[in-house]
Amino acid sequence: MNPLELTGARPAHTATFDGRPLRVLPGQTVAAALWAAGVTAWRGTRGSGEPRGVFCGIGVCFDCLVTVNDRPGQRACLVPVRPGDVIRTQRGTGHGDD
Repeated sequence: MNPLELTGARPAHTATFDGRPLRVLPGQTVAAALWAAGVTAWRGTRGSGEPRGVFCGIGVCFDCLVTVNDRPGQRACLVPVRPGDVIRTQRGTGHGDD
């Protein structure tokens, strides 16, 4: 069964991910919102562009880096989504040096 159905949780606001609308629950992190939307990778490594998403989930490994509101290097597992946030896949360091 879907956990949202069990809890009765309803999306409270929206953000965007790579231009697509993203429905977000109150208090959800970027990583949790992306996972709920079926997105498992949102960063490409420097050089090879290998896909990355959440690895540790507690802010230690830096695999889940994402660009939020034009600020690269945000750890998706720690950053709460705010209404209207613009979230983008991060390439390399997010500074155009991929």
